[in-house]
This record gives sequence, structure tokens and C-alpha cells, in this order.
Amino acid sequence: MWLKRLSPALDGLKIVQLTDLHHSLFTPLEEIQRAVHMANHLRADVAALTGDYVTLSPAYIWPVARALGKLHARMGVFAILGNHDFRVDPDEITRALRAQHIRVLRNAHSALRSGSGVLWVAGVDDLWWEAADIRAALRSIPARDPKILLCHNPMGIHMAAAHGVDLVLSGHTHGGQVRLPMVGSVYGRSKLGERFVEGWNRLDGTQIYVSRGIGKVLVPLRFGCPPEITCLRLRRFP
Repeated sequence: MWLKRLSPALDGLKIVQLTDLHHSLFTPLEEIQRAVHMANHLRADVAALTGDYVTLSPAYIWPVARALGKLHARMGVFAILGNHDFRVDPDEITRALRAQHIRVLRNAHSALRSGSGVLWVAGVDDLWWEAADIRAALRSIPARDPKILLCHNPMGIHMAAAHGVDLVLSGHTHGGQVRLPMVGSVYGRSKLGERFVEGWNRLDGTQIYVSRGIGKVLVPLRFGCPPEITCLRLRRFP
């Protein structure tokens, strides 16, 4: 993933993203623990968690938080909340993740520094719940500095592009979860059709990666759409 403004000191930074875990009867804790174990083998510099940790019940909050507490990343683990987290209990999920030393960015940001280089990681709350405040998330970040935005819903690409964000990491769509021949995604279709359902895309000068995620909702299966642990290496645009 090429970023024009990335410092040479941060060239090669590796980000591992987990999203849409949806701990529930459909996604047992063992699947999440296995995903964490696999993610750790990728030896990330940064781990990004982009929301929807639980489905329906607050009973799943602390078990999934403890599982995610086993994630290792040299420069830290960062998290935001998704629409299902807001539906269950956003404040309790925030407490549970922070108890595991995970930095939850709720319309806030944090700096990654290496030598003279800096890369800002910002996070916004969920768009569906009208809780996202990108101005607060980016406040005081110098306009010239490179910025990554963690935004659960990929429709956040519009506000990110308007504010000069370099890269957005999202989930929410499950990549479609059920993808049928000739039809495409059944679940997770965005307002722009298939454009921001999975993988890399861009809007103006802002890049986005939408991960298919790990878990399942509505139906207890994935079809034509396997789960995904995303691993991105940032490179300085020459």
C-alpha cells in the first residue's frame, strides 16, 4: 500500500487488521482465538480492530475482549466500535477493550513515531448511529502529516476524502458474506453497489481497504466469501 507522505522512517510498516468478529452463537470464541493466533504469526507493527466485536448479547463482551488482549503488535493495538457494538453496549465494550491495554479511538487519534517520522492513526465512532465526528478525530493533526482513519463503515470514505486522509481501514460489509454467481453479494451491498464491499479502492486522493472480516450475522454461514485477516505493508511512494 503506497502512501505519498509516509516518512522513510516508517517505510515498510506492517498493519494487521481484524474486523467484524461478531462473537455469538454463530461465531464461537474458538474461532476468534484462532484468528488472534494466526494474526500474531504475521508479526505486525500495528494491529487495527475495526469494530463489531459482538452480536446481540453483552455476555459476549468480556470474553472477546480477553481474546483480543492476546494480540501482539510492536507499536500497539488500536480499536474502534461498529454498529453492533453500539447496539449492545458501546461503553462496556470500550471498558473491556481498554482493560486489555487496547487503545480505543472514539473520535480521537494517536501518533505512531519512529525517529523523525510520524503517522497518525485516527478513529471514529459508527456512522449508522450518527456518532462519527471526524473533525474531533483529526483535530490538531498537522495537515501535511500522513493519516490513517479507522472507520467501521466504508461509506466513511466520503468524509475521509474531504479531510485529506491518506488511507481508510473499514469492515462492516463482511465482503458480502454470501456471494452468489451472477448476483454478487447478498449481504453488505453498499449504496454504491459492489464498489466498497471488499478489498482496495480509492476516492480522489484517499485509498480504502475493506476487509471481509471474521464473523457471521443474519445467517450462520459464509458462501463464496471466506473470512479474512488483512495484512498490509505501507510503502513510501517514491
